[in-house]
Amino acid sequence: QVQLVESGGGLVQAGGSLRLSCAASGLTVSSYIMGWFRQAPGKDREFVALFSRNANTYYADSVKGRFTASRDNAKNTVYLQMNSLKPEDTAVYYCAASSQPGRARVNDYEYDYWGRGTQVTISS
Repeated sequence: QVQLVESGGGLVQAGGSLRLSCAASGLTVSSYIMGWFRQAPGKDREFVALFSRNANTYYADSVKGRFTASRDNAKNTVYLQMNSLKPEDTAVYYCAASSQPGRARVNDYEYDYWGRGTQVTISS
């Protein structure tokens, strides 16, 4: 049974930082494209970042230069370091795993497994 469990969300002021973690069980994160998505109230879920099998990263333009995706194979965990946070980053953040080939998968329908999400709130 596959489980993805996000943690690390919270409330921070604009300009602050958070690090999200996604601990996986039932799959090996290095064998999947591991993506991060977010959904703000009243908005569609959107792609944020991904860490590919070959350790390549890919980011949405809105977070490029501020967010960094990484992976710890020994812990079977992926991370999203978020710096210079803005109020518009407020959302529920989800971790997801895709078995699709290739490196860049930015659509949520391309992902097979999802976590339950963690709330990130940025105050102005």
